[in-house]
Amino acid sequence: MSDKPDMAEIEKFDKTKLKKTETQERKKTLPSKETIEQEKQASDS
Repeated sequence: MSDKPDMAEIEKFDKTKLKKTETQERKKTLPSKETIEQEKQASDS
């Protein structure tokens, strides 16, 4: 047994059969200090 994977299947792979997809990145912004304080006060009462 070899430690290296069998690369023969990868070399035979046909990339032209893959579908094109669009990647969308979503960036979440962190809440402001004021928002955090308001939520803390709301949960305390």
